[in-house]
Amino acid sequence: MPEIQMPKLSDTMTEGTLVAWKKKKGDQVSAGEVLAEIETDKATMEWESAEDGTLTEIYVQEGGKVNVGDKIAFIRGEGEETPKQEASEQKEEEEPKPVEQKTKQRQTETEKPAPAEVEEKETTPPQQQGVGAAVSAAQAETTQQKPPAREQKPEEARVKASPVARRLAGELGVDLSTVNGTGPEGRVTETDVRAAAKSVAAGVDRGGGKLATKTPAAVKPGESARIQLSGMRKIIAQRLVESLGPVPHFYLTIDINAGPLMEAREELKSAGEGADAAKITVNDLVLKAAVMAAVKVPRVNASFDNDAIVQYADVDLGVAVAIEDGLLTPVIRVAQDKSLREISALAKDLAHRARNKRMKPEEFQGGTCTVSNLGGMGIDSFSAVINPPQGFILAVGKVTKIPVVDDCDQVMVGHRMSITMSCDHRVIDGALGAEYLKELRHLLENPALLLV
Repeated sequence: MPEIQMPKLSDTMTEGTLVAWKKKKGDQVSAGEVLAEIETDKATMEWESAEDGTLTEIYVQEGGKVNVGDKIAFIRGEGEETPKQEASEQKEEEEPKPVEQKTKQRQTETEKPAPAEVEEKETTPPQQQGVGAAVSAAQAETTQQKPPAREQKPEEARVKASPVARRLAGELGVDLSTVNGTGPEGRVTETDVRAAAKSVAAGVDRGGGKLATKTPAAVKPGESARIQLSGMRKIIAQRLVESLGPVPHFYLTIDINAGPLMEAREELKSAGEGADAAKITVNDLVLKAAVMAAVKVPRVNASFDNDAIVQYADVDLGVAVAIEDGLLTPVIRVAQDKSLREISALAKDLAHRARNKRMKPEEFQGGTCTVSNLGGMGIDSFSAVINPPQGFILAVGKVTKIPVVDDCDQVMVGHRMSITMSCDHRVIDGALGAEYLKELRHLLENPALLLV
């Protein structure tokens, strides 16, 4: 069985941060079990083991950054040998006894420890912390006049927290020793820190007492602040420059008559659909129409590749999903072969797992086109940035009631929806984009076509 390597969890990922191990050395691991949390350039995700066996080696500790492809652990299968590193580490773990002997000697001394001994104390390896605590207690009796090497509250030193939680606590000014951890064995998680930060703003912690802070938890009106970028925000900034710089964007906008869409939605609702999670939404109808229009006008389902245009056989539809740290675009594969109900179910499932960090890498990599819908957030219309190497992205606004003039020149209340198509001009010309939007309008204004 090969060594476990840092996986490539996104198409732009070059390195990852090992946020937390969900298994410890010596634990049995089954395929499909969550092995670790890894922070990529897009999100912090749970990573499942692909192997059965025993976790015999952990090469990267929590908080460590490694390049994609570097080894991070070893899972030993039945009949396999343990790497040489394990034997040496086991030997190190069996070496506390000499340190215990030194402790007894120091208990009988009355002179201050030599500088070399102090240095030895400060560099005690992590696996000897239990013995190191005994050494510190013995030294405290003979060196009470010596100031500590660094000022740190004992409570803070003992706090169990993930690296992400520690970094966030520093940014928000939250004292970890005052936070009640809800993770395994009382570990403080990112969620705990954010909850504590909100309590700081209210002036009380979870237990009702005052919560100590290092810096203000929130920026006060009139004050400036420097907020460090998360890994996701950094890659979003990089990708926007890569898109708007090299990719020549142009935009086409249509306002469609959304009345038939709303009527179709109400008919489905009155027909007695199942649970709320299974209901067809207006966004589901838009997704299906976007796919069918791409099948009708296949030349838009393409990307630019140096000296050629690659036209794809399948419509792999990306669906933009807003998450806490930014944006993910899970992909509905071979969407042209899926029914409206299947697209609806897949879109909801992918969005749910994206927000809960349970997506697999292949589920948000690739895609031939994307739909971004901000209508549910009250946005009338907007222009989206293309996700390279895709050829276009659709930006969908909300359905709005406005006065319109009907075919008999009578003013009436109508429903309108704005859709803007951002095009890569190297792949899609104005006429081609207009042809696609014409087909999209026809499908959305005649939603019965989406059911065939």
